[in-house]
Amino acid sequence: MESTREQLVGGCLCGALRYECSSRPKTVSYCHCPDCRKTTGSAFCVGVCVCMDSLKILGASIKGYTKTADSGNRITREFCPECGSPLFTKVDAFPHLVWIKAGSLDEPGHLESTHQIWTRFSVPWAHINDDLPSFPWEGPVQDNE
Repeated sequence: MESTREQLVGGCLCGALRYECSSRPKTVSYCHCPDCRKTTGSAFCVGVCVCMDSLKILGASIKGYTKTADSGNRITREFCPECGSPLFTKVDAFPHLVWIKAGSLDEPGHLESTHQIWTRFSVPWAHINDDLPSFPWEGPVQDNE
């Protein structure tokens, strides 16, 4: 499976879970919130927002962990139960959207970031372009279906 600009393809580290997404990203955002830092083990998460109905999961069953975020939204982070690779984020407030973890894509190099959120939690040692629109809180969710 190869990823193209029209289709996003990726999977987990061990290969037990693969996915294909047929829609173009609505947004590609950096999230600096403490929960995203903890779940990625990094300074931020890069989420690729797509329509839920365009995502096809292949292989093993996925596992999820749901938590109420600082925003008040219930957020489910999904991962491979075998290797623990983080793959998707779902927000109850936007049931028709899913955020694919950009690091799980086979070919993430063609994506361009649209904005960054929860910047009040950003760490100084992981600097991101100052020209990128930034929001200290949740920021915009582009929901133009």
